Amino acid sequence: MLWLIGAAVAAVAGAGVAGAYRFQVVRQQLPVRGLRRPLRLALLADLHYGQYIRAGSVARWVDATLAERPDLIVLDGDLVDEDLSEDTRALLAELGRLRAPLGTFAVWGNHDHRSVRDLPAFAAALATAGVRVLVNGGARVRDDLYLAGIDDYRTGRPDLAAALAGRDGMPCVLLSHNPDVLPEVPEDVSLTLSGHTHGGQVCLPFVGPLITSSAYGRRFAQGWVHGPARGYVTRGLGVTLIPVRVACPAELTVMDLTPAEEAG
Repeated sequence: MLWLIGAAVAAVAGAGVAGAYRFQVVRQQLPVRGLRRPLRLALLADLHYGQYIRAGSVARWVDATLAERPDLIVLDGDLVDEDLSEDTRALLAELGRLRAPLGTFAVWGNHDHRSVRDLPAFAAALATAGVRVLVNGGARVRDDLYLAGIDDYRTGRPDLAAALAGRDGMPCVLLSHNPDVLPEVPEDVSLTLSGHTHGGQVCLPFVGPLITSSAYGRRFAQGWVHGPARGYVTRGLGVTLIPVRVACPAELTVMDLTPAEEAG
């Protein structure tokens, strides 16, 4: 009996390690009031470049992103892992291949704050690669869409009011690495995009995600959520702490925003 239990544990562990390096392209659609033309957005979160994630994994994610021909690309925090020992030049080279008509934008996550000694210098390097970091600010990416981004909710200095200040009543997509900001987000923000939870990374049958790293437990674990503001939480692409995913596949999110029919 013990050998059978051991074999079962080994099989689950092996499947979990293999699952850490597979990912799905998850397609979602959302009607947005005030949007005048369709817009395709690609969401990449929780890359965790470092001990377990190297340039080869990032290259596959970038290739898959470009194949979707997005109008806008966003990187939703934790670009690097907690114990970053890898030189970031390979990461920057891969991220530099990301190209979209409306640009590529990013926000910081908790691991970025803990791992990168000089975030302004890293932001400058990302800008050279074509990735603009939003820290409590925003950009009018199109005449009918404002993109806002806040600093990490737990380890940074988030200023939601400052991030949203420039939207002037336009449809707005907010980037926040941590979904715990959702209860503070005004309901007229069209969509908040987050990562951070990894969907739990390890989800067990009849139990669900073991850890979400959210103050709200499983409330904002993954997928469509409300806080009451509408949000979407991606399972992310990389792994941290252990190179394992169980029943929680990595996710590259492709979000098609479409004009909503106005009432009346």
